[in-house]
Amino acid sequence: MKYASLVFKNLFRSGRRTTLTIFSIAVSLFIFSALVSLPTVANQLLADSGSSVRIACRSKMGLSYPLPEAYKNKIAATRHVVAVVPEKVFFGLYHDVTDQFPNIAVEPDQIELMWPDWGISPQSAEQFRKVRRGALVSPDTLKRFNLHLGQQIQLHGTLYPFNVTLTLVGTIDSAPVPYLLLFRRDYLEEAAGRPGTVDNFWVRVDSAQAVPQVIAALDEKFANSSAETQSESEGAFLAGILNNYRIFFRLAELLGVIVVLTIGLVAANTAAMSIRERRSEIAVMRAIGFLRGSSFSLLLSESLLIGLAGGIIGCGSGFIALKLFTVGAAAIGPLGTIRMPPSVLAETLVAAVLIGGLSALVPARSAAQRNIVDTLRMVD
Repeated sequence: MKYASLVFKNLFRSGRRTTLTIFSIAVSLFIFSALVSLPTVANQLLADSGSSVRIACRSKMGLSYPLPEAYKNKIAATRHVVAVVPEKVFFGLYHDVTDQFPNIAVEPDQIELMWPDWGISPQSAEQFRKVRRGALVSPDTLKRFNLHLGQQIQLHGTLYPFNVTLTLVGTIDSAPVPYLLLFRRDYLEEAAGRPGTVDNFWVRVDSAQAVPQVIAALDEKFANSSAETQSESEGAFLAGILNNYRIFFRLAELLGVIVVLTIGLVAANTAAMSIRERRSEIAVMRAIGFLRGSSFSLLLSESLLIGLAGGIIGCGSGFIALKLFTVGAAAIGPLGTIRMPPSVLAETLVAAVLIGGLSALVPARSAAQRNIVDTLRMVD
């Protein structure tokens, strides 16, 4: 602690160089933290759904191919099944394309049983069942569009050639994505001319151990029919959606590491230049009584503080940028929840310390161990 003032004084003896070094480290770690957060959040999302007792039953041909709504009774009669909720994706716009967010039509009867982790209160569920044009909405959606319960809104159809008018009757307090709206499938069916189809059946079973058995039973039940099914656990279903982004995730991780390594080399060169310019000063400090270890610690501390400052600025900027990205990416479902996880924050700060420490380690060690007399003779 007695050398702290000396460390801070030396940090700002060349203010421009220190500022530019901190800024360059901050930019690189901003890029690193933002890129690494993408696959980290995706993996966490899959890990959270790994123990789910929900199953997605969709068409074997793909999500764009509907299934007959008559499948619901057959699915409900399957052993271990405790709830079935058909859904159709409406994908409507509130005002324009920038106001797009997930809006899905579901049957209201078993929503609390199907999604007890979504924070749908009994009062909200009851109102949803009573009001034919009722809708449940996440708190973030209310806040984003300055809405309130009891308000009537209109969603403009994109997949469907019509609009739907809805009344907000309740909230989804723990929605799986920040922006989400659920409304009633019977209302959508009537508006669409009652096609009698659904995009996906959500199925809840009585235990996680029964999931493989129910998956096999469902697909066997609808095998060789005109609309064969592909059933999978909630985790596998989400993994299938995220699989389209896997290459992007790997590229993001690779680019993040490359950026950190590159700025590490730049920081090492900067530290070496700075220490080389101060070799006479270091020799004088050694001559008046500073030990080799003390000189080495002072130089290393300066570099560590520069790296840590850059890391804090980079992390903070990355956190804000991802939060802003979330606001503008509400329509992309699970990827719209991207935030900086604590693990990425820790990794970024560790990377900052490593950049600061390793960049000065060799030149600081060399300067501290150099012979005092030889160093002073080398100075013009």
